[in-house]
Amino acid sequence: MTLAAVGQLCSTASMTHNLSQCQILVRKAVAAGAKALFLPEASDYIASTPSETVSLVRSTTDSLFVRGLQKAASESKLPINVGIHEPTTEGKRVKNTLIWIDEEGKITQRYQKLHLFDVEIERGPVLRESKSVEPGSEIVRPFETVLGRVGLMICFDLRFPTLSTRIRDLGAQILTYPSAFTVPTGKVHWETLLRARAIETQSFVMAAAQVGNHNGKRVSYGHSIIVDPWGMIICELGGVEEWEASQGEPMIGFGEVDLEGLEKVKGEMPLAPRRDVVDVVETW
Repeated sequence: MTLAAVGQLCSTASMTHNLSQCQILVRKAVAAGAKALFLPEASDYIASTPSETVSLVRSTTDSLFVRGLQKAASESKLPINVGIHEPTTEGKRVKNTLIWIDEEGKITQRYQKLHLFDVEIERGPVLRESKSVEPGSEIVRPFETVLGRVGLMICFDLRFPTLSTRIRDLGAQILTYPSAFTVPTGKVHWETLLRARAIETQSFVMAAAQVGNHNGKRVSYGHSIIVDPWGMIICELGGVEEWEASQGEPMIGFGEVDLEGLEKVKGEMPLAPRRDVVDVVETW
């Protein structure tokens, strides 16, 4: 078994502040003996407006946040999975991406979020991610890590089970869902969806989450979770109330990744989806 860490923070529009929060989590992960750290979506910054989201973006080579985490990964020999923003070619929007920084500080994997969060919640927030974010267009194949084979997804991708099953079919043993869930949707769907994705794909799920009030504009649900392939929660962090009680300190949780246990689950609950059925369209 190998120890994994999930971090939780409240990103603001200040990349310097956000980097310092993530560096605290790196130190805590190393001290606990974790072999990889998973950080939330948009860890580099969360802006107040779509235009600010675009104006703050930097390439990975120019981002003090990314370069700071690369340095931390290299010095601690700790791989880091972290959600960031990257520029687009046309410059009017940004990419919502998830990168894997290896133990040498190199970016070895990059996934661009496929499903964007455009929603209007009754008596709740109105969010139009597509105003400032360009959707991705491809799946990243699962890749080998010290924990096992990792498949990358981000936040709203969680609501599309065909994506997770496709990535499982490509060989993933661990699925990632770094997120910035709203509080209303988090209360009713966060845990349920994460456990469902773990159960139906028989994979470990790493869901590092944003928490708290960002720039006085919106609030993220928190409750970062690690779920095992049987759907059991093996680590869960607190929500907004716990974050406020800690005076905004970043949080970290840990869970063991047991690949032998994963194979045991697959053996005891074999899943063999039918591939031979034909769609039938009825006419009335």
